Amino acid sequence: MLKFDEIYQGILRDIMTRGIAEVNCRTKHETKALPGVHFTTDLEKDGFPLLTLRKIPIPMFVAEQIWFITGARKPEIFLRQFTKIWDMFTNPGDVVTVAYGYRWRKHFGRDQLGLLIKLLKEDPSSRHGVIITWDPAQDGLGGAIKKNVPCPFTFTVNIIGGRLNLHNIVRSNDVILGFPSDVAGFALLAYILAQKLGVRPGFYSHSISNAHVYDTHYFAAEELMKRTNNHKKITLTLPKNAFDRAEKQDVKLVQEIVENLTNQYQPLEPIKGLKIVL
Repeated sequence: MLKFDEIYQGILRDIMTRGIAEVNCRTKHETKALPGVHFTTDLEKDGFPLLTLRKIPIPMFVAEQIWFITGARKPEIFLRQFTKIWDMFTNPGDVVTVAYGYRWRKHFGRDQLGLLIKLLKEDPSSRHGVIITWDPAQDGLGGAIKKNVPCPFTFTVNIIGGRLNLHNIVRSNDVILGFPSDVAGFALLAYILAQKLGVRPGFYSHSISNAHVYDTHYFAAEELMKRTNNHKKITLTLPKNAFDRAEKQDVKLVQEIVENLTNQYQPLEPIKGLKIVL
């Protein structure tokens, strides 16, 4: 199996066998959960971490990540033509108040993503490449109730040995639906940043404070733990100038990345009946 399929099954088994079953007060759903779940994968050696144990909608995470790079917070800007995944989190003005890309590029009064690229171009050895999505003045801690607060709340980027490494830190991950898309999306970001900086992709790391499976997804977890797939390694070949084209909201960029991945992707059948728990 692909390295990421093995990693994914291992995490599922840990949660389903060792996870603590509790009812969440907000959602009223039982979850099985574990704290401090972490994995690391070598993007060059292990390939692109795209789950093949069930079909994942590739256009969704590709378009979402490019939308983040644009810094937009309205889905009508670029995103909605590919996916409506963020529509459930908009306010009456069709704005996603916690849109990740907006937080990265505008919300805190500085373009964190732009400054990250500038920093690592000037000093590839820097260990200060930290991007923050969580706003401590607004998010969490019993403050204002919102439709969504950031799950992947910060990530760090560094270059070691001519390879770019991205460490994604996630406060809460729904391992059946959210986790596979988050991993693929942020791994894509690592590739795009590496290309922009003229280095090779390195290690993608993913740390979860609360990794959980909802009771309505237990059946899917049991099915996914049984599956095997002799899928060949997925190698992402990015179109040239991907970061600059993303900033310009180039629709063809999404199509080219999706085509590159889809041509290699041979997933097992989707699991029907999976719904997001809000």
